[in-house]
Amino acid sequence: MPASGYSLRATVVESLTKIKPPDVPLRVVLRNTAAVVLPLGIGLATGHTEIGLGVAAGALDTMFSDQPGPYRQRMWQLVLASLAAGLASLCGFLIGDQLVPMLIATAAFGFFGGLLVVFGVDIARVGMTSMILLVVTAASPTSLVGAISGALLIFSGGLLLTLFSVAAWPLQRYRPERHALAGVYRGLASLARQQAHDDADIPALTDAMTGLQHTLLGRHHARGRAMEAFGVLLELAERIRLELTAMAELRANPTIHTMFRNDAARVLAAIGDALETGESPLQAERALQTLQASENALLGNGGGTDSLAIHIHALSGQLAAAVRNANWAGSRGELRADAAETPLPTALRSNSARATLRANLTPQSVAFRHAVRSAVCLSAALLIARLLKLEHGYWLPMTAAIVLRPDFAATFNFGLLRVVGTVLGLILTTALLHFMPHEPYGQLALMGVLCMAFRYLATAHYGIAVAALTGTVVIFLSFVGVNPSDAVMDRVINTALGSGMALLAYILWPTWERGRARAALANMLAAYANYLRALSRPEQPDAHREARTAARTARSNAQASLDRMRTEPATPKPLLDLANALFTNGNRLARTAMTLEALVDDHDAIPEQAEINTFVEHVASALHAIADALRENRTTQSVPDHPLHDPPLPDLRALQRSLGALLTMTENKQTAELIGRISDRLVDNVNTLAHIVDRAQQKALASA
Repeated sequence: MPASGYSLRATVVESLTKIKPPDVPLRVVLRNTAAVVLPLGIGLATGHTEIGLGVAAGALDTMFSDQPGPYRQRMWQLVLASLAAGLASLCGFLIGDQLVPMLIATAAFGFFGGLLVVFGVDIARVGMTSMILLVVTAASPTSLVGAISGALLIFSGGLLLTLFSVAAWPLQRYRPERHALAGVYRGLASLARQQAHDDADIPALTDAMTGLQHTLLGRHHARGRAMEAFGVLLELAERIRLELTAMAELRANPTIHTMFRNDAARVLAAIGDALETGESPLQAERALQTLQASENALLGNGGGTDSLAIHIHALSGQLAAAVRNANWAGSRGELRADAAETPLPTALRSNSARATLRANLTPQSVAFRHAVRSAVCLSAALLIARLLKLEHGYWLPMTAAIVLRPDFAATFNFGLLRVVGTVLGLILTTALLHFMPHEPYGQLALMGVLCMAFRYLATAHYGIAVAALTGTVVIFLSFVGVNPSDAVMDRVINTALGSGMALLAYILWPTWERGRARAALANMLAAYANYLRALSRPEQPDAHREARTAARTARSNAQASLDRMRTEPATPKPLLDLANALFTNGNRLARTAMTLEALVDDHDAIPEQAEINTFVEHVASALHAIADALRENRTTQSVPDHPLHDPPLPDLRALQRSLGALLTMTENKQTAELIGRISDRLVDNVNTLAHIVDRAQQKALASA
């Protein structure tokens, strides 16, 4: 294996063999497939096959914009995707036979479609849809009337898919919100079952909680009395996670700890089930009674004054509140608790679209570089297809648009799996068409099965999904008179060429993650420092939530950066080791900070509060200095020339000893002991991070 730890063979094997559990609900698969198959079936039955094909094509190209989320958000995304599909189709139909105007159009659609990655994956799909339909419809240029008619049919297909997606809105108004909450509470149940932290399971829960905030508090969130209960459940989920983290970090009385975590896991899982189905949480109430009985038996009568007991009592109260609110969190319930309107945390709010785009119009931006690559690659692929006069040549630029991604690993994986999947599709479709009767409705049924398989497996294994998609498209084209055997072979050739062009475009002008990893990790440490600084101001609890969310977002960004860097060739091993060490120890620091927040919230009076706040402020300042040193590629003890920079790190251990001496003189010995342990761990966490940064810099200087 190379020094960087990258192995091409291992990457290929992992891409081909790694299968994730499918995460697409069956109802989504069925409604997306129905939006494709029903129009075509009606067209065949009424003799208007071309109309059915147009509507089906619009639904097929926009189906991946049907993503989980509030109904308002889902409808907005699908309508936007439908509009983009209609406009791109109109352009393709009108100028498809004119090479120069088409090259200008592919450059424009490629650039602006690629730039949409700054708004996230869901909006990026809109840009990809427009690129695909531009080059596909360009293969069938027509008159102005024909172009308008064709574009309207494709737009109608997207609207039909939208209608199917939001059809349950009047009947189950809050189902997306309930499902998002259920996912978070089940994730909390998994966290409760862990006796120690498993960082491998944290990302899923972190993403679920971030997604839940967008669902409940985002721009397109629903309105209604039940939404107040959802907001309470969201805040309770945050508090429950803090208490579970604090209990795990204390490592006190393992027997009681294990028992209560298991009891809490049963309550949380039952809450998740009740939210999923929209029924009363009767099972959760019974599980809560068991937990409360154990709590009273083991920690009652004055036996609940130690630090673990304090967190158990707090967790029990939060679980009781969650069960109570779950009983009213649905369209059939009536909220019986007051909750203030909670805004989306600042870290998750997006700036105006204009400001976001303006900020990314620079060659240093990942989105800008991806936009330029998309524009050049899409235009070059179209030009090559036209010059070589390839049969079904639109598959070449279409593949390039689908495969090309903002990072190397995704581009490589999508390209490899698309080629392999297309070859598998060749074999699969040939076999199926050989044994299937050559009868339109039989082929339509087969296409429906393959379309379902594609939608269901796309997130599980893209290669297998593409095999199903190949069959779907080939049968789809057979309805317009294209020979299936020729269509499959043409697709294999164009797919291989398009994937190769996408990978070549990335290699010629790459955006390697190793050039951005330090900044992402520094941002993570700075966010942790801001979180600690917020905790040093206990009189501002709202700031705690904002800082915690910002820290969670920065951690997710750093993890994504680290994952991308691991899958890139030629990543320097020292940089990878530095990133792994910082990320692992940063997680330890985050857990200590969460334990501190739980301590602050669970105690009415904390001894030596002012001195503790000052100490935490010093720790935050030291962590900011470490983040600056990492970003500027220097040691933490180096004194920067700029006068605004902080001096070298303070002696946190000496400050912690002074705080410990003050705590020994307080009357509340147990709380003082817990604060002493947390402060000791904070110093250890920060000093370890400083050592990691300094060691990496010293090694770099020595090797240089």
